[in-house]
Amino acid sequence: MFRVLLINLVLIAGTVHAGEELDALKSAARLGNTVAQYNLADRYRRGEAVPRDEALAVHWYRQAAEQGYAPAQSSLGVMYDSGIGVAQDSAQAVHWYRQAAEQGYAWAQLNLGLMYAKGRGVPADDAEAVRWVRQAAEQGAAEAQYSLGIMYAHGEGVELDPAQAVYWYRQAAEQGNAEAQHNLGLMYSTGVGVSQDAAQAGDWYRQAAEQGVAQAQFSLAVMYHMGDGLSRDDAEAAHWYRQAAEQGVALAQHNLGLMYSRGEGVTRDPAQAVHWYLEAAEQGDAISQFNLAVMYQNGEGTPRDPAQAVHWYRRSAGQGHAPAQHHLGEMYRQGLGVARDDSQAVHWYRQAAEQGAAQAQLSLGGMYTQGKGVDLDYEQAVYWLRQAAKQGHALAQYNLGAMYAQGSGVPQDYSQTAHWYRQAAGQGFTVAQYSLGAMHAAGQGVARDDDQVVYWWSQAAERGHVWAQFNLGVMYAQGQGVPQDEVQAYAWLSAAAAQGSQQAMEFREALAPEMTPAAISEAQELSDTYRKAYSPVRGMQ
Repeated sequence: MFRVLLINLVLIAGTVHAGEELDALKSAARLGNTVAQYNLADRYRRGEAVPRDEALAVHWYRQAAEQGYAPAQSSLGVMYDSGIGVAQDSAQAVHWYRQAAEQGYAWAQLNLGLMYAKGRGVPADDAEAVRWVRQAAEQGAAEAQYSLGIMYAHGEGVELDPAQAVYWYRQAAEQGNAEAQHNLGLMYSTGVGVSQDAAQAGDWYRQAAEQGVAQAQFSLAVMYHMGDGLSRDDAEAAHWYRQAAEQGVALAQHNLGLMYSRGEGVTRDPAQAVHWYLEAAEQGDAISQFNLAVMYQNGEGTPRDPAQAVHWYRRSAGQGHAPAQHHLGEMYRQGLGVARDDSQAVHWYRQAAEQGAAQAQLSLGGMYTQGKGVDLDYEQAVYWLRQAAKQGHALAQYNLGAMYAQGSGVPQDYSQTAHWYRQAAGQGFTVAQYSLGAMHAAGQGVARDDDQVVYWWSQAAERGHVWAQFNLGVMYAQGQGVPQDEVQAYAWLSAAAAQGSQQAMEFREALAPEMTPAAISEAQELSDTYRKAYSPVRGMQ
């Protein structure tokens, strides 16, 4: 009785000097008071009002534990489990956890369950793990409730039951357990174990994010970025990406880099984009490695450095990232940042092409067509061009049509040529539009059809194709496929002449004497409009 009264007096006497309190605590501990021994151990472990001394903490925990005091038994188990103040010993940790767990001490029950789950100090036994964790969870221990939720979510020691996982996550989340809040948000986001509800997902993610859970910060950022369950807000997205990025989440670092690159939610800043791509790239994120390589290649946000570009393309390509493989092939083909090597170019083109990258399939087909880095092989060229063409790559469609026109690698077949030209032309590929018009003009592989000629040459002319502009001018001059119109003829010929076509210039000069001054004035005004509106479109030849 004396020992209990003494420690109680020490704990409640607010006027007692701190030194006197410590002396009283030590005296009570030496007299065998378990609460005093436990509290003194805690002080030594934390270095609170005494020099930190983990060995002494173990000593006093043991004194109380051997008298059956459950909190001390549990704490002594932790010291053995972690190797703090004593040699790490999982079997001893299990021993002390069990002593406390059998007295109903929730933290010990949880820790004992986790030892069974991991097979540390005891043979792994998922059923025993669940039994002990459940006992702690049913006492309201949030960590245990969270752990039991995980067990139900993964079917560890219990039958897989997402609804039960949601139930236990919720018990823990409502007590403020951040990891449970994040997992509950995930369940609402995916509709597993609960009706899908993006707004609820966002609410739970936010609670976890505000407690610093990096994955919740990332998930919340994605919701703001995509406008999924939350109104799209790029500034909020950037804020939460940054929180997660600063904790080392590679995807958050990548996405933050992307936002700086595009100026979404932040002021556009290529140097900051490079910074965050680099953070993610050094963690092995293949897309960030690729994006960083592009920045080095283009000298955007960092000095232009083809060798560094090659380095990061190679890192990304080695992880199977098809765009990086294709770009690395381009670097070898052009000799940028690395010695020119067509065989290496082919190697990397092939890696990307076999993954279905249309641009790489086109490039590989081109190497077979030219016999660079491989033996010249038109059949292989056709094979790879076809793979890209079937994916809708306009240049591949045009080139495949040209192979049919030439009978290279396939039997000559103008109907197939027209088919593939049409596919490319429909995507606005200028050369294909002009060529398809020419096929209709000649009746080659398709019916001769002046309406189709005019249609496709008009499409090409309006994209700046000089021969389409010249031929369209001639058709207007002759009234072929269109009503004769000298003004339109003069305007289109002038547009072609402005691009350097001597034939267009000569044809226009021959046409001019047949026109009235008013018609020429109108035509010149129209030709100015055409030259401004229908200049060549880069990349669409």
